[in-house]
Parts: sequence; structure tokens; C-alpha cells
Amino acid sequence: MSRQEIAVPAGLARTLGEVYGEAGREWLGRFPALVAHCELRWGLTIGPPLPQLSYNLVAPARREDGTEVILKLGVPNRELTSEAHALRLFDGRGAVQLVDADPDLGVLLLERLTPGTSLLDAVGDEEATSIAAGVMRQLWRPAPAEHPFRSVADWTSGLRKLRPRFGGTTGPLPAHLVERAEAVLAELLGSMAEPVVLHGDLHHANILAAQRQPWLAIDPKGLVGEPAYEVGPLLQNPLPQLLEAPDPPAIEARRVRQLAAELGFEPERIAAWGFAQAVLSAWWSIEDHGYGWEGAIACAEILAALKGR
Repeated sequence: MSRQEIAVPAGLARTLGEVYGEAGREWLGRFPALVAHCELRWGLTIGPPLPQLSYNLVAPARREDGTEVILKLGVPNRELTSEAHALRLFDGRGAVQLVDADPDLGVLLLERLTPGTSLLDAVGDEEATSIAAGVMRQLWRPAPAEHPFRSVADWTSGLRKLRPRFGGTTGPLPAHLVERAEAVLAELLGSMAEPVVLHGDLHHANILAAQRQPWLAIDPKGLVGEPAYEVGPLLQNPLPQLLEAPDPPAIEARRVRQLAAELGFEPERIAAWGFAQAVLSAWWSIEDHGYGWEGAIACAEILAALKGR
């Protein structure tokens, strides 16, 4: 496929404008030249972008020797750089292999996973939870003495931007949930266990079926914090399917019990991390887009009420 035929989908282009502003629009303007550079540098024939893109363009590609890879292109930023570092550290254990990268250009070249179906599409919720717990255990490793990763404390400090945005109030988010999340985060951060390198965003869509291993993680954030932090994204996904199920609180309660049994964490701590991250996720939706926070807040309400179930 010639590079003239590769276009940034309209939804992704809109997101890049919302999140990155002028930097996103500038990246869109030089996208054709970036694609041409990748074709030449790595000897790629690039296919159409994959569906359901979020913040980066992801497309299958073939190298001159016939190797199938995935090309990931995005506005150069700290998260893409951290992803490359995390994948190098994981070295294929529980995660997709990094083939090559140029973080300054916002380019990652990745192992192509086949069949590549997500955890959501492949199995039921109880089995998916168990598979996710197994992937977590493969990924975690002690944090090196020197590393480029953000800490969980730094990552979650983003919630502090909420009140200044709304003149000291919590804006559209329920005040009682934000106040509770602030208190819960302070308690969790002050009592964290020995830190490890975490994926940081391990949910159903970021665990894919593969041949090298049955299931492998993609799109790590690369964070350093206690292992129990990792459960948060799983507990607030998938949306909207989770909230459309007959009894979402029962699903969440079962997940918490199951994760506690399989990972050896206190169920109260699992639920607390899930709750706090759900509120934080709602704020990020407002910060990045100005909308789309309702699902995360619904999850926070459920997780806040789990005690005793």
C-alpha cells in the first residue's frame, strides 16, 4: 500500500486535537512524511489502520523479509517513551516484544500478535479475570535502582488539578466521591508495599491472544508502585458492557474476591485502588475531552459500596 493511501481516521484526528491542541494538529500535518520515513527506515509495507484507535495510529505492516509487525505512531510524548522502556524491560515476558523504536519521532515497531483477539472477545468474565491476574504476575519485576518510569504517587497526583479547574469545586463529579478518593489515595500511597514496575493500564482490550504465549499485554504505561495498584483498570472495564450487565455490583464483588485469592492481596485494598482509579479516570476524561466521565463514576459508585458483598 502506498503511503498516500494511509490516512488518520477522523475520530483519532479529533482526539489528537482535543488532547494535544496545536501539537496534535501539527503532527497530523506531517503525518504523510512520518509514514514515508518509517517505510524507508524499516523497509515497511503498511496496511490500513486498525479500528477503535484511541490516542495513537496503529497499523499492521510487513518488512522486506516478510516479517509481520505492528507500527504504532503518535504525537511524541512521555507515555510513548515510557512504553518503549517498559517493553524493553519486560522483554517479551507477558508482553508484546518491542522490535525497534524512535520515541523522539513517536514511533514504535512491535511484534504482531496473532490471532490478536482481545480478552474481552475471547472468554467469559471469570476466566478473563484469571488470565489477567496471570499476565500481571508475569510482568511485575522489581524496579531498577535507576529508571525512567513515573511513580504511582506522581501519576495519581493528577487528581489535584480537578478542583483548580472548577474554582475549588469538583465540577460535574460528585463531591462525596472525589473527597473519598482524595482520602483513599493518601492512605494507599502512605502504606504501599515494595514497588515493582507495573503495566499501569492493564484491562481487557490491552491483553491479546497470541501464539508465542497464550496471552500477552500491549500498551503499557510503565509505572512504579505496589503490585495491588495494577488491578484498577481491570475493575472499571470493559465499558459500557460492565454497566449493561444484569448485576454489575455482583460482578465487581466476584472480581475483587477472585483477584484477592489469585494475587494474595487484601480484598479491601483491591477495591480501594479500583475506586480511587475510577474517580481519577473520570477526571482524566474531563481533562482530555470535557466529556465521557459517567461510566468511570458509575464504577466508582459500585466499588465504593462493595464492603460486605
